[in-house]
Amino acid sequence: MNTRDAQLIALRPELPQVSIHDQMSDQEFFQNKTLRPILKLQNDLLLALFRHYIEKHKGVFYEISPQRKMDYIESAIHKDMKFRNILKGLILGQFTLEEYQIYTLDSSAINKRILAMIKERLKSQVQLLNP
Repeated sequence: MNTRDAQLIALRPELPQVSIHDQMSDQEFFQNKTLRPILKLQNDLLLALFRHYIEKHKGVFYEISPQRKMDYIESAIHKDMKFRNILKGLILGQFTLEEYQIYTLDSSAINKRILAMIKERLKSQVQLLNP
């Protein structure tokens, strides 16, 4: 393992509540071993990035109902390709070389997992998105 890879892995938080077992699919294993720790590591940056997105779009997010906020998060990630790519890049940039090689084998499915996990993470922390 090269120095960069070792440093990236050392930065990641340990998630003892996440189980890893033999009956998992390869994608589920990758999600639990790689994606979840990276998302936790990048959480503050994800929140800051979404706050910036809100401000860039005139701050209407702050004035809508809680349910509409959930819809806003869904819509932002689903419809804004530029924003989606930034979010994916925030996660992909934390991959080791080996993880990136695994990612390339099924990038479409892993991208869906990444974006779904980001949506859930933002929705579960919507109260932290207020100004």
